[in-house]
Amino acid sequence: MSESLIVICPSCKAGNRLPLSRMGEQAKCGKCSQALFNGQPIEADEASFARHISGDLPVVVDFWAPWCGPCKSMAPAYQQTAEQFAHKAQFLKVNTEEQQALAQRYQIRSIPTLMCFRGGKLLGQQAGALPAQAMQQWIEPFIQS
Repeated sequence: MSESLIVICPSCKAGNRLPLSRMGEQAKCGKCSQALFNGQPIEADEASFARHISGDLPVVVDFWAPWCGPCKSMAPAYQQTAEQFAHKAQFLKVNTEEQQALAQRYQIRSIPTLMCFRGGKLLGQQAGALPAQAMQQWIEPFIQS
């Protein structure tokens, strides 16, 4: 019996059982037929955030705001990292202006703040803007665990 993971669809939020042997492939959602891995950060609201972090894949979350200069400067590095780790993790963006309840729940005091979750559990947190290489080094242990 091969091991599998539940991967949450970025489009319809359905859970998809995906064998580990197929993680590198262009897998599609069984419900909506959209790509499960597209290398793009997913804009999250409270409901989609809860759904995504409950999956088996690591989920990296960028808590940001549109007025935040460091958030804007970090956005290309976050995009690059999302593309690089597309089949190993999902990447969410939470606008703290629009999702104030989420920001309060996770006690976001400064932005940008990165958090990594798996199976609903917080694995790590990093406040402040990071360049792409530092971000990738911060994420790597969570993906390999």
